[in-house]
Amino acid sequence: MAAAAAAENTTIPVNVGVVVDLDAQIWWEDFLSCIKMALEDFYASHAHFKTRLVLHTRNSKHTVVGAASAALDLIKNVQVQAILGPVTSMQACFVINLGDQAHVPILSFSATSPSLASLRSSYFFRLTQTDSYQVKAISAIVKHFGWRQVVPIYVDNTYGEGVIPFLIDALQDVDAHVPIGVSSLHPPLMIKLVKSFPS
Repeated sequence: MAAAAAAENTTIPVNVGVVVDLDAQIWWEDFLSCIKMALEDFYASHAHFKTRLVLHTRNSKHTVVGAASAALDLIKNVQVQAILGPVTSMQACFVINLGDQAHVPILSFSATSPSLASLRSSYFFRLTQTDSYQVKAISAIVKHFGWRQVVPIYVDNTYGEGVIPFLIDALQDVDAHVPIGVSSLHPPLMIKLVKSFPS
């Protein structure tokens, strides 16, 4: 009788990895607190569930290599069933490939680059809107002010390059001209360019 009661109260841990930039303490602590509160609320109202998610957090160190290393550690050493994160689209690109190979779902809450859809992974789930949704707001502003020529300035990485085709299409839909050969600028050069214009 005691063995049956003990078996009934036994929970089954389900390991879930979390890959975030632990050096950016501004938001990750709030993010993790929200996840923990949601889990507490869920299990408080679903006490009969036998499974319990166990979070294993790793630091991406705000780099692609750091995110891939963290995901690999979670997959191989912790044997997680899923991974939340990583934070950036560039990090997600590498981690998605690891998830595909290991058959571990990757759930990203902040990877917004439209280019991630081209990976066609059955193990990647984006939990946020892509950047392509932002271009509608930008084109609406351009249309409202009647601007006829717009020069996009973007960061030279997957994140910046991924949204440009959507932005150009949206701007052309509101009859705004985008110069051919739009090029990227690195942040220091962009700051110099902005400062060079008279106010």
